[in-house]
Amino acid sequence: MNPDSPLSNLPPGPALPIDEVLPELTRALVRGHAVLSAPPGSGKTTRVPLALLDAPWLAGRRILMLEPRRPAARLAAARMAHLLGEDLGATLGYQVRFERRIGPRTRIQVLTEGILTRRLQQDPDLAGVGLLIFDEFHERSLQADLGLALALDAAAALRPDLRILVMSATLDTHAVARLLGRAPIIRGEGLAYPVDLVYAERRPGPDVAEAVVSGVRRALAERQGDVLAFLPGAGEIERACSRLVGLPGDEVDVLPLHGSLSLTDQDRALNPNPGGRRRIILATDIAETSVTIEGIGVVVDCGLTRKPRFQPGSGLTRLVTEPISRASAQQRAGRAGRLGPGTCYRLWTRDQEAGRPEHRPAEILQADLAPLALDLALWGLRDPGVLAWLDPPPGPAWSQAVSLLRDLDALDAAGAITHLGRRMAGHPLHPRLARMLVAARDGGHAGSAGAAPGLAARDGGHAGVAGANRGLASRGGGHAGVAGPNHRLAADLAALLSERDPWASTPGAPRPADLSPRLHALAALRQGRPTPGLDRRRLGAIDRLARELAGDPGPGPAGIGTDPGALLALAYPDRVARRRAEADGRYLLTSGLGATLPHNDALAVHPYLVIAELDPRPGDGRIQLALPLAEADLREVLGEHLVTQVRVGWDPEREAVVGREETRLGAIALSSRVVSVADQAQVSTLLLEQVARRFDQALSWTPAARQIQARIALLRRLEPDSGWPDLSDTTLAATLPAWLGPWLAGKQRLAEVRRLDLTQVLLGTLDWEHQRRLEDEAPGALTTPAGRRCALDYCAGDEPVLAVPLQEMFGTGTTP
Repeated sequence: MNPDSPLSNLPPGPALPIDEVLPELTRALVRGHAVLSAPPGSGKTTRVPLALLDAPWLAGRRILMLEPRRPAARLAAARMAHLLGEDLGATLGYQVRFERRIGPRTRIQVLTEGILTRRLQQDPDLAGVGLLIFDEFHERSLQADLGLALALDAAAALRPDLRILVMSATLDTHAVARLLGRAPIIRGEGLAYPVDLVYAERRPGPDVAEAVVSGVRRALAERQGDVLAFLPGAGEIERACSRLVGLPGDEVDVLPLHGSLSLTDQDRALNPNPGGRRRIILATDIAETSVTIEGIGVVVDCGLTRKPRFQPGSGLTRLVTEPISRASAQQRAGRAGRLGPGTCYRLWTRDQEAGRPEHRPAEILQADLAPLALDLALWGLRDPGVLAWLDPPPGPAWSQAVSLLRDLDALDAAGAITHLGRRMAGHPLHPRLARMLVAARDGGHAGSAGAAPGLAARDGGHAGVAGANRGLASRGGGHAGVAGPNHRLAADLAALLSERDPWASTPGAPRPADLSPRLHALAALRQGRPTPGLDRRRLGAIDRLARELAGDPGPGPAGIGTDPGALLALAYPDRVARRRAEADGRYLLTSGLGATLPHNDALAVHPYLVIAELDPRPGDGRIQLALPLAEADLREVLGEHLVTQVRVGWDPEREAVVGREETRLGAIALSSRVVSVADQAQVSTLLLEQVARRFDQALSWTPAARQIQARIALLRRLEPDSGWPDLSDTTLAATLPAWLGPWLAGKQRLAEVRRLDLTQVLLGTLDWEHQRRLEDEAPGALTTPAGRRCALDYCAGDEPVLAVPLQEMFGTGTTP
C-alpha cells in the first residue's frame, strides 16, 4: 500500500465502502473545501477523520468533527478511539454540553454543533485547526447552519488554509457545493443490507404508544435481533415502556433513548448488552442518524416526529407532532440493515407515504431565532444577509428575535450587542434564561451597559472579523465564585425550563401550571425526600443541570428563598400577564396577547403572573407553566421597561374628555389617575369626534337654529352665485372643525357643547355683509301694519310662511 495513501492511516480491520473514495476526497481537500455524500452504513463518520489525520496538507493540525446530537458525538469518538486501541482523551476526544474528554495531544475532537459556535466566537482564527467536518448535515439544525456560515466567514477573512468538509447521507449536495464555492462532490457507496419494508394495512389510531407496542410485539414474534422503535417524544416512550414491561420472559430489556436521559442511561441503550439479552430500544429521532447501534435487526417506525415551530406573529414556539419526511423514513429503515438483512415495520399505509415531504425543512426556517441573533451580534453582525446561508433567516422571525433581545437588554437601540448581551452569550441557554441567570448572579438586575467595547458593526462588509472578536471574554460554562440564593434559584428555574417537566402525567388529571411545587420538589429531592406526583428521575436530571449552571457541585439550598416570580420576569418580560376579571382565569399579556387558565387552577387567584410556557391557540393561549408575581416586584425588576405617560381619551360615562396618567408595561396598565389635559387641540379633536358620531343629539338644535339654516338655504337657492354657505346637516357634519372648532375652546364635556347657542354659531359662518343681507332679504320676523312683529317660518316648505290674521296685513305694500 502506498504510504501516502489515506488508507495507510486506517487501523487494521475490514474495509468499508467509504474507503474507495478516500483518495479522491483527500485530493479534493488539498485544493479546498469538499462535499461527501454517502449512504448510512458506509463508514464515513468513523473512517474519514482517521484517514485524513496524517494528510500532508493538514500539517499535523487538529480535526474538528461536528455531530448534531450529544449521544452521537460521544459514541463516534468512543468508536474511533476503540479502533485506535486508545482511551478517550488521547488521539480522540469529544466535547458536549457540560462534558469534555479532550487531552493536550488530542488531534480529532468530536463536538456538538453549539460547541463549535462558542469556539469560533472565542477564537475566529481556529488556531491549530486544519479541518472542520460537518457530519450528518442533512439534519439542517439551526446550529449547523450557523456554524457553517461563521466558519465560511472566518475562512474567507482569516484562514484561507482552513478546510471545510460537509458530509451527509441525504442532502441537496449541489446547493451545499455552491455555498462552499463550487466545491467538488465526492459520492461514496454504502454497505446496506436489504431491508424488508412492512407497511400497515390500515391507518393507525391516535394512540401512538399503543401502535408502537403492537408493532414491537409483532416484531419480536416474527423476527430476530434487537428492535429499535421510533416514537415522537419522551412522553410516548415512557408510555410504551410501561406497557412493554410485562413481556414474558427475562431475556428482553426495554430501554428508552432520548435527549433528556442521563449519559449512563443513554449508554445503556447505545451499547450492546454484555449478557446477550435481546433489547428493545424506544427512541426519538436521536437514533435516526450517525454511528451504527450494534445488534439492531428490526425497526418499528411510527412515522412521526415532534419539532418546535416558531410563530413570529405571537412570538411563541409550539411543539408540533408531524409526519417525518421520506428521507428520514429511509434513514430509519436503514438502521435495520447496517449489520445484515433486516426488517422495518412502518406503522402507516403505502397511500399515506405518498403525501410525505421529500426532505425535512431546515430548522432555521421554523425556529425561534433569538439565540441565532445573539450569536451574530456577538460576531459583530447586525444584518444576517452579510453571511452565506443555504437558507437565510426569515425576515419576520429575525425581526421578532431582535425585538426580544432588545427587551432583554442584550442589544441596544441600534442593534449592537451590549455588555449584558455578551455575558448572556456565555451561557449554553436560550437568551431568556441566560438573562435571568446573569442578573441573579449579579445579585440584582444587570442592566445594559451599551455596546460591547471593540465589537465593530459589520453591516457594510466582511472586514474586521478578527478585530470584532479578538479579546472576547471566555465563553466557557464555569462560574466559580458565584454566591447567593438568587443565583441558585435562577439556575433551578433555568434547569426546570430546559429539561422535561417532572410532573408525572396522570390520565384525566390536569397538570398544574404553577412552577412553585416543582421548585419545592427539587428542594425536597436534595434533602432525600421524594414528592408524590413528581418523577424522581426527571428531577434528578434537573438537579444535575442546575448544579452545572450554578457552577456548584454541592446539593444546593433546601428552600426556595427569594420570590421566583421576580426572577422569571427578567426572562419573560413580554409574558407578564394581568388578570382581566375576578376569578375569571383570563389574562392580558404585555405583548397584547390573551391567555387563560382553568377556573380551578390555583394560579387563577393571582392578579399578576409570569408565563414561562404558553400554548398558542386561536383566541386566548393556554397557560402551561407560570409563577405568580407581586406588583412591587414587577415594578422593581422591570422598572426600565415601565412607561409613564398621559393618555387623553373619551369617558363615555361622564361624556367628557379625560386625561389619565398611566404607568404601563406594554399593553398592561399598572396604575392610572385622572389629570388635567393641557393640550386643548387634542381635547377639541376628541369632542369633535363625538359630535360627528351623534350629530343630531350632541348639539342643541333649537327651532331658532333650524330657522337660521332654512333662511340661508333659501337665499342660497335663490342666489346661487352670491356666496351663501352650504349649512345643510350633511355639509355641517363633514366640516365640523371649520365652523364648530373655534367655539370649543375651554370645553371638555359634551354638556358644555350642547349649551352652545347654535344660532350665534351658524351666524358666525357669515361675514358682515351676508349677515346684513340675511336680515334684509330673509328676516326672521316682519312687523305688520298693525304694529305687531310676527315670526316668519322658513322650515314649513319651499316658501317662507307668515302666520298672521289677514286683516293685519291690510295696507302692506312690500315684502322681502
